[in-house]
Amino acid sequence: MFRKVAFAYAVILFAVTSLNYIPGIPDENGYVFGIFALDLFDDSLHAASALWALIAALISQNASRIFLRYFGALYLADAVLGLLTGSGYLDFGIFTLGFQSYPLGFKVLANLPHFALGSFALAASFWDGNSFAKESPREAS
Repeated sequence: MFRKVAFAYAVILFAVTSLNYIPGIPDENGYVFGIFALDLFDDSLHAASALWALIAALISQNASRIFLRYFGALYLADAVLGLLTGSGYLDFGIFTLGFQSYPLGFKVLANLPHFALGSFALAASFWDGNSFAKESPREAS
């Protein structure tokens, strides 16, 4: 199960990497979906994450679980920091731009992908696939 999820993350992250290069997706100001200004550094970070996910999925269940745990923690922490300060740390924004006073709604939308990807990956890394196969105490009696 961990390998499948890691492989899905590889596909998603490679797709995110390609967004800047598909005509019609970035607007005239270079914003993807009118929110994200993805640059070469962001694309490189997403591509490296995708490659990490793919390699983990190809190696083993354990490598995939480790990827999900660390990737999830890193991306979720970046989203929390982005929500609180308007800048994340994965793109060094907190260091180069500092605190940004964006409206709360914008900060939520801008950090939603990292919240979703990070929290799901982190939760999946703790999932025990055998727990659903066991009988519950009620079924046993």
